[in-house]
Amino acid sequence: MAEHPHAALVRRGYDAFSRGDMGALSEIIAKDATHHVPGSHPLSGDFKGQDAVLGYYRQLAERSGGTFRVELQHLFADGRGHVMSVHRATAERAGRSMDAMGGIMFRIVGEKVTDLDECVADLEVGDAFWA
Repeated sequence: MAEHPHAALVRRGYDAFSRGDMGALSEIIAKDATHHVPGSHPLSGDFKGQDAVLGYYRQLAERSGGTFRVELQHLFADGRGHVMSVHRATAERAGRSMDAMGGIMFRIVGEKVTDLDECVADLEVGDAFWA
């Protein structure tokens, strides 16, 4: 059974993110996309517009000294423009390490990701790591 096109699009996005390929991500993420990041740490909040979203991804790499990684574990598609991911995120920073489960609810319109609602298994883990 073939993977749903929306799930394949998100999978390509995870692959591009893992490679640090901002050019490929800019082809997937809509110009007016918003990425919502939970928590109360310096990187939490809403990143509105493609430049802000890609800037957030650069900050993840910079603030972790290039150690931030996501391992995609599952994708679920509804066939109506939504894809839900489950991933494991790991990183090291300032003598601390993070190993956390999370996911993103993607909204896809016209073969572009327009909205990313990130969720995490434990808000305190991210808050403590990125503080």
